Amino acid sequence: MHVFKGRVISRGVAEGEALISKDPISFYGGVDPDTGEVIEKGHVLNGVSIAGKVLFFPGGKGSTVGSYIIYRLRKNGVAPKAMVCIEAEPIVAIGAIISDIPLIDRVAWDVFNVVKDGDHVVVDANQGVITIL
Repeated sequence: MHVFKGRVISRGVAEGEALISKDPISFYGGVDPDTGEVIEKGHVLNGVSIAGKVLFFPGGKGSTVGSYIIYRLRKNGVAPKAMVCIEAEPIVAIGAIISDIPLIDRVAWDVFNVVKDGDHVVVDANQGVITIL
């Protein structure tokens, strides 16, 4: 078991299967809001769905419309259960907050060397703690 700490951005607790991206994610134009599939060409997760996963990624990129795309993902039932990133810029932070998706940032980059796709993870975004079981 490994434990990482970070800054709470959007409160809540969720657990599930980890999905790792070492590439930043553009939610607007990079993720299909109807399916949760990453559609950005050349992205490490291209063709993979983020739906129901605990999404680990460095941070977001792209248009401010990305916040609304995160909200649409939630309304369509294809959002991640929780998100963990190195730096949650305003687009990702606002998207998580308005969508009630737990989000922790300012996690050590080392998390990408420890957590692997499919690991069972608990994100306690009330306490700022990520536990890899």
